[in-house]
Amino acid sequence: MANRSTKHRRQQKTWKELPPKARIGTLIAAAVQLSLLIAAQRDISRRPAEQIRGSKALWRAATLVNFIGPSSYFAFGRKRLPPGK
Repeated sequence: MANRSTKHRRQQKTWKELPPKARIGTLIAAAVQLSLLIAAQRDISRRPAEQIRGSKALWRAATLVNFIGPSSYFAFGRKRLPPGK
């Protein structure tokens, strides 16, 4: 078993040390996440409580979880309206 002092630890890179493609990817992921969050929060605010499965407050909290929260809200949190409404 290797001694802890001899193990190589992977150092986290700072923003300046990241390659340009990694920076761009991070910025794109952040923009998508922020867009989903804003869209979900806006939809919760504008949609009547009768058209939302569960509590608005719980869905607001759930949308704060990266990607999963807003995606879950759009997939499962909104009740489907009948055609023509």
